[in-house]
Amino acid sequence: MPLENRTLITRFVALLCIVLLSVPHSYGQQRAGNATDQQNTIDRSPLVELGNDYYNGIKLLQNRFRIDYKVDEITMIFFRKFGSTPVVLVRPDGSKIFQNMADDLDIVWYDSQTYDMIKIKNPTPGPWQAVGQILPDSRVMVVSDIQLETNPLAPIIFSGEIIKQTAYLTNGGHAIDYNEFRDVVQLTMEFKSTNNPSYNNFGAQTELIATFQDDGKGMDERPLDGTFTGQFNLRIASGEWTPIFTIVTPMFTRQKVGENILLLDNPISIDVELDEEGDGFHLLKVDADRKTVDMSSLLVDGKVRFLNGDVQNFSITDITDKIRTHEIVNFEYGVFRVKLTAYGNTVDGRDFILDVPEYTFVFEEPLLETNLEDLDALPEDAQSAEALALQELEKLKAAPVEEEGMPRSQLMAIVVGANLFIVIFGGFILWFFLGRGKAPKTKKPVEVDRAVPETSGGSFMTELLDKIKSLLPGNKGKSDGKKLKSADDATDSGIIELSMPD
Repeated sequence: MPLENRTLITRFVALLCIVLLSVPHSYGQQRAGNATDQQNTIDRSPLVELGNDYYNGIKLLQNRFRIDYKVDEITMIFFRKFGSTPVVLVRPDGSKIFQNMADDLDIVWYDSQTYDMIKIKNPTPGPWQAVGQILPDSRVMVVSDIQLETNPLAPIIFSGEIIKQTAYLTNGGHAIDYNEFRDVVQLTMEFKSTNNPSYNNFGAQTELIATFQDDGKGMDERPLDGTFTGQFNLRIASGEWTPIFTIVTPMFTRQKVGENILLLDNPISIDVELDEEGDGFHLLKVDADRKTVDMSSLLVDGKVRFLNGDVQNFSITDITDKIRTHEIVNFEYGVFRVKLTAYGNTVDGRDFILDVPEYTFVFEEPLLETNLEDLDALPEDAQSAEALALQELEKLKAAPVEEEGMPRSQLMAIVVGANLFIVIFGGFILWFFLGRGKAPKTKKPVEVDRAVPETSGGSFMTELLDKIKSLLPGNKGKSDGKKLKSADDATDSGIIELSMPD
């Protein structure tokens, strides 16, 4: 065999031996690696330990979690089905904590329709369990350091400007991505006056500007995406304000104070040229403050409300530096109301949307005025009649106005007549009640006193009442009958005639 062939065979055999020896070694390393991974998986605890760090959401394993021994205070939130009863906590030793036992155990427990927020001081270390109608795939949240992150407002904004402001929450420096957490917090923004006497808002009260929502309505782009959106219209006094962002939870409140901002007056101005010459249109003019607004970017969307309730919508989209104009139909006298929304850019390029206050103008019917030249053109008779009418009018204006009243003689006659009526009417009432109340007289023998003869009259008042009664209609016949009856009674009474015979 040649020497070269032997050398090739020797090299091939050596290479084959190296390959065969390396295979078991590689297989052993792979098995060792798999054994190590399996050992790590088996040794890992299924319960996540809750320590001093803040967790935005720890997925529960059969509603169980573990609390570290270093924890001095922990605040947790459990989300459950709507309207379900509060959860029950089970300690590591098996004892249970109910919601009605919280006060006795120095535990702060807030329950709502959808969640329980629980704060425990010096919790027992070890595995805990929450029993209740907890939502599937629910997570326990350990909260404390909640902050609101927002984009800063522009240093200069306008009164009436419509602004969209977004914000998101962080817990321990990490964004909260748990959607149900939106039911736990309330996010608001307020403007507080700096009380600078140089501005119009000096001494103004704190104004609630906006409430942030994550419901996909208004300017909020997506519901339950963790981004809260606030839309507000700055219909407040111009001046220097301090924005204050507030986070309110059932157990604590956080505030974030922003940089001072300057709120300028609404830069849009409106004017109108009335149709005095009868051309058929009023000319509406819209201008802006050129120091703060880029006039070439100004767009106007508005509507005109007429006296009869009709509404005319219009838009002005001209790209020019000139004043924006619009013609309003003049078909009646009365009040015209113009409402505008302006879109544009500031001189530094910031976009804005402005709610312009309502503008009102009145177109009145012209009054007829007397012209002296027209009076001179009248005939002489008409001029004299006009002059006499003017003189009479001046006399009426110059004449003193007498006080309205009644002549003294007429007033005295009314007083006397009223008094006489009262006397007569009072006498009639006395007769009516006293005359009828007398009992009928019984016939008794009358003893005649020769010295003093008996009178049949009675007192003066009785005679007066009899006379008044006799004068009343329908009583005349009765009085005559009484007289006849009294005469008969006198004869039957046994009175002796004392006159001497002739």
